[in-house]
Amino acid sequence: MLYRVPLTAAAFALLCASGASAQEGDVAAGGTVFKKCALCHIADSDKNKVGPSLNHVFGRTAGTHPDFKYSNAMVDAGKNGLVWDDTTLRDYLHDPKAKVKGTKMAFAGLKEDTDITNLIAYLKQYSQ
Repeated sequence: MLYRVPLTAAAFALLCASGASAQEGDVAAGGTVFKKCALCHIADSDKNKVGPSLNHVFGRTAGTHPDFKYSNAMVDAGKNGLVWDDTTLRDYLHDPKAKVKGTKMAFAGLKEDTDITNLIAYLKQYSQ
């Protein structure tokens, strides 16, 4: 009976710790998800392709990467305060056309929350 409380506390701590890392996402799995994006975007360098570079995307105002021709909708979203962070990227990656009506990005979005979480973890490594 004496050992039950410490074991329960240890199991609870272990579950909390594993839950926290699950929230942060899996960078390797995010790299696999990024393959869907890689036709148009690059994350590991600051070069534009068909889409803007996603290098250092966190904290960037939408529609502002240099030398990229954004849609008026994306530029306006940035002027109206859209800055890329976990929440705004999650919303955008889920449904780009709902988050920024009029965006020229043709991608329909990611439906699985786990894929989005992993992709965000992957992109974060290039935003430090």
